[in-house]
Amino acid sequence: MSGPDATWERIREEACEEAEREPVLAGFLDEAILNHASLESALAAHLGARLAGVGVAPEALRVVFEEVLTGDAALGEAVRADLTAVRDRDPACARLSAPLLYLKGFHAIEVHRIAHVLWNTGRRGLAQFLQNRSSEVLGVDIHPAARVGKGIFLDHGTGVVVGETAVIEDDVSLLQQVTLGGTGKQTGDRHPKVRAGVLIAAGAKILGNIEIGTGAKVGAGSVVLRDVPPHTTAVGVPARVVGSPKADQPALEMDQSVPPPAGEGI
Repeated sequence: MSGPDATWERIREEACEEAEREPVLAGFLDEAILNHASLESALAAHLGARLAGVGVAPEALRVVFEEVLTGDAALGEAVRADLTAVRDRDPACARLSAPLLYLKGFHAIEVHRIAHVLWNTGRRGLAQFLQNRSSEVLGVDIHPAARVGKGIFLDHGTGVVVGETAVIEDDVSLLQQVTLGGTGKQTGDRHPKVRAGVLIAAGAKILGNIEIGTGAKVGAGSVVLRDVPPHTTAVGVPARVVGSPKADQPALEMDQSVPPPAGEGI
């Protein structure tokens, strides 16, 4: 990147502050952040160390990851948008450095971004290796061909599954155990399309080549088999529209509550 990088500068400041507060972590923070010249370098090294496997060394992955991350300015913008999304939407995360250091939902999205580039440039074996390692190590299984926008927040991340032809647009939030899957053995375009600003709450299953419209919300534990119109709230098994979100972009508000069905209340 050209010019000052405010995101990276803030992360370095936070690392220095934390090293002073907690000397036990000083060596870790040096290795993870302070010894690196850029966010791309730090992220590449951190992910390489996490995803290395039998016969694949951390340094080999680090080199590939840094080449990919520095090869396209748009990728760097997406990484920074994802960091900001976690900080702004997760009430347990007040620091930009926390997702980089500790949060596997963020790690999984960035591994996918790298794998997606590798997939599209013909390095599909390595892309599939990364998908497999992300599933094993981080508990998140995103096919390398899936198309993912920027400003994505995987809260907790555990158990998230995203299929090959899925699309996730900008500023989407998904919680744990969300599935964007198919309905069987179909081939071709067979996975959900999640439009901008959508919130998909914990445990929801979105199945088939259907669309979750812009600014929609899907309630926890729902099974969605049909399109969800823009700016509506869908909940249930099978899901049905029960109202509209209070916010234009529910993903930013992270309010998982939904109105009870007519005649019911607790």
